[in-house]
Amino acid sequence: MKLGLAYSTPLYRFPVLLSIARGKKAIVNSFSSSHGMSYTTLSDRVTCDREIKKSKFIAIASPISDDQSALSFLSQVRDPRATHNCWAYKIGDQYRCNDDGEPSGTAGKPIYSAIVSSGIDRVMVVVIRHFGGIKLGTGGLVRAYGGVASECLRDAPKCVVKSKVLIAMDVPFDLLGSVYHQLQSFHVEDIKQDYDTGKDGITTVTFRVDYDRADNLESTIKAACSRQISFSKQSTTLG
Repeated sequence: MKLGLAYSTPLYRFPVLLSIARGKKAIVNSFSSSHGMSYTTLSDRVTCDREIKKSKFIAIASPISDDQSALSFLSQVRDPRATHNCWAYKIGDQYRCNDDGEPSGTAGKPIYSAIVSSGIDRVMVVVIRHFGGIKLGTGGLVRAYGGVASECLRDAPKCVVKSKVLIAMDVPFDLLGSVYHQLQSFHVEDIKQDYDTGKDGITTVTFRVDYDRADNLESTIKAACSRQISFSKQSTTLG
């Protein structure tokens, strides 16, 4: 499948590994300041259609998580009987768009502009056109594709998703009680424990916590423990 026009920059890549000892400063900053703590996306798939000069435009929007989910959504909704299946999607700073045979810049870019204007992230909009016999011209195409995409997103159900931080800690056995007490107080998720670390008396505890709580949790655990604890942290996009 051809992607057509493509415009992209790296997608949320902020893995950070660090070791923190009690009373010592982190070797590196925990996260890039450009990584948002939350984002607004669609809570469900939504569709709307308009007829413009006898051409039928059908916009279908859906939340997506990555390039693969975007291409999967496209393969599900594209109509091989239609004249054009134009689309755009945005995932953080990454985006792609496709005119699918329409004049360059008259379909994919207007759809992408509608996504940006909506303030919605991690979303894809596919606009299917069934040609009605009347040409719209470049300006008419831009207004048609951008307009139906905007209309589709305007009243779509939305939700706010908090970014999570995946943290792994090497914890001495005798500090597990203190560490688990702090994890519970910060309402962390998906706690897992691995004793097969190759280190005597050490277990690895992994969990996810809200982005905006990660630094405070780290400081609290440092203050509560009397010995060095090794942390590894990686930002995620999970809600």
